Amino acid sequence: MAGKTTVISQALLSEQFAYCDRIAAYWQERGTVPTAYVETYGCQQNEADSEKIRGLLAQSGYRITDEAEGADVVVMNTCAIREHAEQRVFGNLGALVHTKRRHPGQKIFLCGCMAGEQIVSERIRKSYHHVDGVFSTHHLWQFPEILYRTLSTGKRVFYVEDEAGSIAEGLPQVRDNILKAWVSIMYGCNNFCTYCIVPYVRGRERSRKSGDILAECRTLIENGCKEITLLGQNVNSYGKDLDDGMDFADLLAAIAQIPGEFLIRFMTSHPRDASQKLFDTMAAHDKIAKQLHLPFQSGSSRVLKAMNRHYDREKYLAAVNYAKSVMPELVLTSDVIVGFPGETEEEFMETLSLIEQVRYDALFTFIFSPRHGTPAASMEDPTPKEEKNRRFDLLCATQNRISEEIHRGYVGKTFRCLVDGKDGEMLTARTEGGRLVRFAGEDSLIGTYRNITITGSNTWSLTGNLK
Repeated sequence: MAGKTTVISQALLSEQFAYCDRIAAYWQERGTVPTAYVETYGCQQNEADSEKIRGLLAQSGYRITDEAEGADVVVMNTCAIREHAEQRVFGNLGALVHTKRRHPGQKIFLCGCMAGEQIVSERIRKSYHHVDGVFSTHHLWQFPEILYRTLSTGKRVFYVEDEAGSIAEGLPQVRDNILKAWVSIMYGCNNFCTYCIVPYVRGRERSRKSGDILAECRTLIENGCKEITLLGQNVNSYGKDLDDGMDFADLLAAIAQIPGEFLIRFMTSHPRDASQKLFDTMAAHDKIAKQLHLPFQSGSSRVLKAMNRHYDREKYLAAVNYAKSVMPELVLTSDVIVGFPGETEEEFMETLSLIEQVRYDALFTFIFSPRHGTPAASMEDPTPKEEKNRRFDLLCATQNRISEEIHRGYVGKTFRCLVDGKDGEMLTARTEGGRLVRFAGEDSLIGTYRNITITGSNTWSLTGNLK
């Protein structure tokens, strides 16, 4: 991975929009309204990318559908973080050979983080001949050109060149939800954790200009958006590659000053860059949710060093303690990896003790998955799978107990929540800390903030009544 970040010019984007017009004309000549299906795997950044893919498809005349069967275009936007996710993609991609057999004109594309791995693109080229195109995250903005080439020539196309990455402003989006929106503020990562493939497939860190981010947020709020989640592989690094003097805390404060009724969330935050300024800014603004996702990955300083995380147990705990001191109501979540190569039983117990000490509201837990091309994939790993599974089960049981205890403490309290949807006959809402609440109410409440008194709880969610 080399080179300088490319800012895609409006002239180049205009060429892509011209391809959208050609595609639309292609279908108009055939008297058909084409359909497209986009399937998304992985993180919120992928979800945001899929919204742009749907936007480009809509501008090209496609109607977005919710199933691959019969769709004229199928796009699989993939995740490369864990081996299980990749194998699931390959299985589902293989199954599409049957939909294409029933609909021979169907065009199938694979994109996202997996497409940035050379070993994956070569496997698709050699073994998945029903796939018409592969393009990495760096080439998402060129999707109209890629699609047009497959339609007009019938040939397969691969846009998977290794590069530092790009920023393309002004791409159309079809958002999944008008109440909640993802807003990418930066792309890529410079941290190179030894277990992580992201820097290799998404490129180096590159920040959007603050003016573009603020303009997007204003438009969303004016159109009724109630929650904005700012996205980046490490949002705390925002602005380091720009020269306007605005860091992530400054950006949060600027968005919080936009008029309107809304909340700001963000992810993911890297502990090495989680500053007191950030926590002070969160505490100072009512529109910034008192919710923090701060992945610690391991409670062992030795393992953290092997992971190349650039902090130790003590520094992590100091950051958490300060955040809680200025935001006593903070809801804290995290990621943790069990079974990193060489992790001993004692080091695993250090992770358990950190969980007990911090008392997270929830954890996202994973067993180490070696990723081809990362340093950790070649590290000696003597721990048997059965032992890793035992540790994983113990960790999950510990966190589930803590989550249930914390949720019991909600009962009898009243929280201002955003009513965001339905689950069967019940309405669903989220507290400022992101906790799920189910309650009875009229559908007309969806999209409004309401005070809800919590009447019941379990490990994963709450129940309540309108106050």
